[in-house]
Amino acid sequence: MADSTANLIIGEDGLARPAWAAGDPLLREYYDTEWGMPVTDESGVFERLSLEAFQSGLSWRLIFARREAFRELFAGFDPQAVAMFNEDDVERLVADARIIRNRSKIEATVANARATLELRATGSLSDLVWSYRPARTPAPRSAAEVPSSSPESVALAKELKRHGFRFVGPTTIFALMEAIGIVDTHLVGSHRRGASELWNPDGTQRLKPAAAGA
Repeated sequence: MADSTANLIIGEDGLARPAWAAGDPLLREYYDTEWGMPVTDESGVFERLSLEAFQSGLSWRLIFARREAFRELFAGFDPQAVAMFNEDDVERLVADARIIRNRSKIEATVANARATLELRATGSLSDLVWSYRPARTPAPRSAAEVPSSSPESVALAKELKRHGFRFVGPTTIFALMEAIGIVDTHLVGSHRRGASELWNPDGTQRLKPAAAGA
């Protein structure tokens, strides 16, 4: 039988992690405590969606080093508050070196907040996103086996665009699904595999998230 930890790094604490989470303390903390854990509240999903958009083309280290500044400047990622941002607010954010000063991504975050509010007429952003949870999750044994998209992320990206969301391509949406527990792409053998308690190690569903309307 192949060693399930062959593609993982064993830390000084004896725990197995993928290379991206094994070195930098900030990323290791994120991996050990947050990545892949269920996020089912509207503002939480909106925050992760926003950060995924800002991360596109950049490193996660860069984003997480600025996370508290993002939260401060985007009103704690409260969709109601961000939806009220106007052109002066956009200019203020573009000028603030504490975050990623990308005008298109900033404007997309405001537009996505407004789209999030519009979804309340029929449910919520969280309900929509979690409705695309697949019947099975991948069970990768190496980084090369981790997919960058899925049929569900393609379909969800299309649906979000239909509702007016921006920066929501299939790859970005799959990364969101990984981050908030909709899929579990922790490598087999990682100490975090199955940590969300939503998936069995073999990739079959175990539980449904408590507050996702599922």
